[in-house]
Amino acid sequence: MSQRPDTPLLDRVKTPADLKQFSDGDLTRLAHELRAETISAVSETGGHLGAGLGVVELTVALHAVFDAPRDKLIWDVSHQCYPHKILTGRRDRIRTLRMKDGLSGFTKRSESAYDPFGAAHSSTSISAALGFAVARDLGGDSPTGHGDAIAVIGDGSISAGMAYEALNNAGHLKKRLIVILNDNEMSIAPPTGAMSAYLSRLYAGAPFQEFKAAAKGAVSLLPEPFQEGARRAKELLKSVTVGGTLFEELGFSYLGPIDGHDMEQLLAVLRTVKDRADGPILIHAITKKGKGYAEDRPDRGHATAKFDLVTGKQQKAPSNAPSYTKVFAQSLIQEAEDDSHITAVTAAMPDGTGLNLFAERFPNRCFDVGIAEQHAVTFSAGMAAGGLKPFCTLYSTFLQRGYDQVVHDVAIQRLPVRFAIDRAGLVGADGATHAGSYDVAFLTNLPGFVVMAAADEAELVHMVRTALEIDDRPSAFRFPRGEGVGVEMPERGTAIEIGKGRMIAEGNRVAILSFGTRLKEVREAAEALTQKGITPTIADARFAKPLDRELILQLARHHEALITIEEGAVGGFGSHVAQLLAEEGVFDTGLKYRSMVLPDIFIDQASPADMYAVAQMNAEDIEAKVLSTLGVEVIGKRA
Repeated sequence: MSQRPDTPLLDRVKTPADLKQFSDGDLTRLAHELRAETISAVSETGGHLGAGLGVVELTVALHAVFDAPRDKLIWDVSHQCYPHKILTGRRDRIRTLRMKDGLSGFTKRSESAYDPFGAAHSSTSISAALGFAVARDLGGDSPTGHGDAIAVIGDGSISAGMAYEALNNAGHLKKRLIVILNDNEMSIAPPTGAMSAYLSRLYAGAPFQEFKAAAKGAVSLLPEPFQEGARRAKELLKSVTVGGTLFEELGFSYLGPIDGHDMEQLLAVLRTVKDRADGPILIHAITKKGKGYAEDRPDRGHATAKFDLVTGKQQKAPSNAPSYTKVFAQSLIQEAEDDSHITAVTAAMPDGTGLNLFAERFPNRCFDVGIAEQHAVTFSAGMAAGGLKPFCTLYSTFLQRGYDQVVHDVAIQRLPVRFAIDRAGLVGADGATHAGSYDVAFLTNLPGFVVMAAADEAELVHMVRTALEIDDRPSAFRFPRGEGVGVEMPERGTAIEIGKGRMIAEGNRVAILSFGTRLKEVREAAEALTQKGITPTIADARFAKPLDRELILQLARHHEALITIEEGAVGGFGSHVAQLLAEEGVFDTGLKYRSMVLPDIFIDQASPADMYAVAQMNAEDIEAKVLSTLGVEVIGKRA
């Protein structure tokens, strides 16, 4: 157990209301204690350390000035919410972060009244805050009352299209709304895009800072006699510096940039805004991700395993097999060596998707578009239409954001975009928000789409090659987070015949048709069943679309029961198999059919194994499903 930090002021804080008792100097000292407590907690739990450390002072200042939960404090993405959770009555549970039955790693409405809006994907906060502002003004019912709506959004998140839509609408409605741009110039990946460059220019001219503060600060906050002069000064500023801001053009008053680690500055600005703002206002705060501990690390402590407080060394288990992500990246690099038309696109996740390796080898053919999944999909569609071979590489849960583009820009036009879908299935500590549960269902619904899932890391190599050779329609292949199963790896991928599965083991009575990496669990279940005198036939579907009709109908004809299993929600692979069987009249002859899918619930964070236990999709669950389908009585009950 690591030694807990000394926190005399923090020990007096049970709710944010307790911050009202502290002087401004005390609040500065409290921020130091809160930073130490956050570092200490995350060293025991792992998690998103850097983002929280960057907003410690801002968190303290916001809770000291405003009155949560009446005032609605909305953290965009909410990677940065750990200090907020410590101040809002959850300190006693902070060392259960991201664990089974513990605190969520994100804001969560069901967890606390101080979390008015849940978030784990980016760029939702301004839209939500505007919704709260309208609810306030139209007399909406809220158990905690209605006060100010405050959105805290990072420089990476504000570049997403949805944030612009919200800013534009908020400027139009002219509701009192506070947006704090937490600008650390450091998203997970290096900042990309014109927006990042624009924000950099806003504060590059240090000599003008004082003049800017007077001239470009929100005119409405000034006493009446000074307002006209300030307007003229602002116009002058526009002509002599970069002046003027995009935010003002969208209808926001703009304050900043201010030092997001200077408590005195933060408190002064927030108090002024609270007292005087009468419309939408944006406060531009400059912060350092990882401040006070990890600011010198390349990722600024974005996501960390448990670590030693003194050395910073992370406690990562040794790898027994290559990760699926790395296998994908290496396979794509191998193919790109021989084909100059291959490109790769990611949305702010080059490391997470393995494309950082691709970018090192082919910097001109790798594109990180920032948090912009809709653009990523249509950008890939344009490249495909232009004769390139794009691999649009996104987490399953983030691909959801680009679904209209998948339909309208890719599928309808039958463009050969290859979707490499990482983080398929249940992913563990990030819980329901990051679970890759729906891609099979929403992609197999689309005409002409080829949808594959790798059963192991060797299959993934072959599917990269298969997708590359599909040049007349879109395709997708999915793979999970984490390590492969340790199978022998091919030197080079070979294309799989489209829509053809493979037999794994011949048996009798019951056939299990697996789609994806549950195949390992199916094999384990089959071993246990064999000891009970039941030897299942096992097949790997490989394709959810097009289905291997011949294989499926053969399994149906020669077995009394057929069970499908997939790491996805209802409506995916199993539903399509059932549709085929129904159309072919197979059920008319008495086939026992079951489909094992993720349950119709959102599963909270735990280890992937625990999450799959909740989903009843581990080996023992598959065994039980076979026995119950065959009507075999089991003596005793599994705990």
